[in-house]
Amino acid sequence: MEGRRNPFIAPEGLPYIGLAALALVLAARYLDVIFAVGAALLVFVLYLIFRDPRRAVPAAPLGVVSPVDGRVVDVELTDKGILDREARVIRIQIDSLGTYTARAPVEGKIMDLRSVAGDRVVDYRTNALWIQTDEGDDVLLRFHGYRFGLAPQSFIRFGERVGQGQRCAYLRLTRFAEIQLPIDSKILVEPGQRVTAGTDLIGKVPRS
Repeated sequence: MEGRRNPFIAPEGLPYIGLAALALVLAARYLDVIFAVGAALLVFVLYLIFRDPRRAVPAAPLGVVSPVDGRVVDVELTDKGILDREARVIRIQIDSLGTYTARAPVEGKIMDLRSVAGDRVVDYRTNALWIQTDEGDDVLLRFHGYRFGLAPQSFIRFGERVGQGQRCAYLRLTRFAEIQLPIDSKILVEPGQRVTAGTDLIGKVPRS
């Protein structure tokens, strides 16, 4: 299936592209050609940054799709997962000119990280999503490595359901995405492999 209907450009980027387009019109009319070329280049760069194309999500009920466009940099086991349990971890370096929105890796319900006790969880509230599948598997999507101090912004709330491959957050030029899967999940990618958001399978959760 495909992600829900959405413009090709992320709504958050429309004001910036609009201002750049206005600058292009004014520069072309009142200034030298070099300023018009510069404004046109700015419009093009902003278009690349904020583009948000639709993606065909594979029909894989147990599958975990890549949340971002980028390159897998690490696959490992950890005993220090966000939910204080063992987990398989996939880290992806995000392509700055890839899709501007992150996609939900699995279908399920958005859980509240504050519901698990411990002050350490507070640090994750603004940069992580906890999705619990209908079978009870916990999948976490975490971001780090912000540019210009801009953290990703989720536009789904605790308690809402999210579909596999559905748009769930603005990336805002974040550098890395980390996906934590149950320890007995199957990993389908390896370091160095390039992945496409909402389309490529990176793993499978264990239960059906």
